[in-house]
Amino acid sequence: MNLTEQMSKQYRELYWGGNWTGVSLMENLSDVDWQQATAKVHSFNTIAALIHHMNFYVNAVITVLNGEPLIASDKYSFDHPAILSPDDWKKLLDKTAADAEQFARMVELLPESKLWETFADGKYGNYYRNIQGVIEHSHYHLGQIVLIKKIVQSS
Repeated sequence: MNLTEQMSKQYRELYWGGNWTGVSLMENLSDVDWQQATAKVHSFNTIAALIHHMNFYVNAVITVLNGEPLIASDKYSFDHPAILSPDDWKKLLDKTAADAEQFARMVELLPESKLWETFADGKYGNYYRNIQGVIEHSHYHLGQIVLIKKIVQSS
C-alpha cells in the first residue's frame, strides 16, 4: 500500500471505524438527532456547526484536487445554513458521508509523487501537508463532537 492509499484508508477509518483510536464520526453521529446537533453547550460550537466546519475544509481540498483554484477563506468556515428539522440534519449527514468518500477516493487515486508538489500556493505547503491537515483537523473536531454529544445526551 502506498502513502496516498494509506492516507485514504486512515481518513475512511476516521469516518466509518477501524482506526487506532476506536472512535468514528459516523458511528458517533448515528444516535444524534437534529435538536441535539444544534444544542448550544456553554460557549462551544454545536455539533452541526462542527460538521459544517469540517466539511468546509474537506471541500476546499477537493476543489484543488479537481484542478481548480483554492477559493476558501477561514473566515467563512463556520458559516452554514440552519438545521431546523430532521430532514435538514439527514441532508447534512448524507452530504458529510458523500464528501468524505469523495475526498478519500481522490486521495487514494492521487499519485504519491503529487504529495510533494505545491498545494494551490506556496504559502499552503504541499499536498501532503493539506491532506494530512484535513485528517488531523477532522480527528480534533471528532473529539469535540464526542464530548459535546456526551454533555447534550446527559442533560
